[in-house]
Amino acid sequence: MPMRLSILKVLAYFDLFDYPVTADEILFFLDKEAPAIDLQTELDTLTREGLLFQLDTTQLNTPDAPEAAHTNPHANPQTNTPFYSLRNDPALTTRRLRGNRHADDLLKIAARISRQLYRFPYVRGIGISGSLSKHFADESADIDYFIITRRNRLWIARTLMHGFKKLNYLRNRQNWYCMNYYVDEEALEIKEKNIFTATEMITLLPASGNGGLVKFFDANNWTSRYFPQYNNRTKAAEGPVPSSIVKNFLEKILDGRWGDRLDDLFQRWTTQRWQKKEQRGDRNKKGNRMALQNEKHFSRPNPENFQQKVLDRYARRLHELEHSWGLIEASV
Repeated sequence: MPMRLSILKVLAYFDLFDYPVTADEILFFLDKEAPAIDLQTELDTLTREGLLFQLDTTQLNTPDAPEAAHTNPHANPQTNTPFYSLRNDPALTTRRLRGNRHADDLLKIAARISRQLYRFPYVRGIGISGSLSKHFADESADIDYFIITRRNRLWIARTLMHGFKKLNYLRNRQNWYCMNYYVDEEALEIKEKNIFTATEMITLLPASGNGGLVKFFDANNWTSRYFPQYNNRTKAAEGPVPSSIVKNFLEKILDGRWGDRLDDLFQRWTTQRWQKKEQRGDRNKKGNRMALQNEKHFSRPNPENFQQKVLDRYARRLHELEHSWGLIEASV
């Protein structure tokens, strides 16, 4: 019964995103350590009982792994490796395989852009986040980045990087530069500790800046309470990224009080702009309300929006499935 509940938690979460998973992925996201053979035995039993479904993947034509994708726990499954889902819907397989292939292309682009972004002043680490970090991208997918900056210089770095992003609007490439989550070295530990943030942490792909990234992953070891495999994930990006003359120069001249004042100025300016967007009820291209939480040491999407919606849906879905699987007493 405990094994079934652990399996159900994984399937229920990814079902929210219409994403069937392999046995290896289920093992990676289990909330307890378990031998692979025991997991497979339970999956076979659940399939025979009709509580979950094994989806065929023979249509898969696995491409070569893209640069930086080797750090992704959602590795391309081999041909004939089945997916497991709570729904017997072959369209889920087609959707996932198409999204995996598109992610291969975007991961190559993301790896190149990450090295480019790392050359901005005060950037100490860059990870690839969002759906792409799970090795999935639909046709409208963005490339999302998680960015670590030097202490007390987040707002200088963010302002310069978003100024650069605006230049890419001219090329209609702004969706390749979604830099929506920043923390500095003072705030490496994520405040919200739940299944959503833990999933984002364990799937975050290191792209550039090993020192900052390793410190960040170590500071969030709480994630291992949700996913024991967190401690076995890759923490460092592949290969060093050389600094730039401009980066070194600006960091040197803005190292004192003028840099402190400029960072504070950019924080106030950005906060005022986003407050106006929230008051107007502005929405992004996906129809979600635009909201940003800004403090001295972080800038991030408001968790009361998308994150909380996912958590609420997950709680309801899990409760329903616990009843139908006969696990309601085991989960108390």
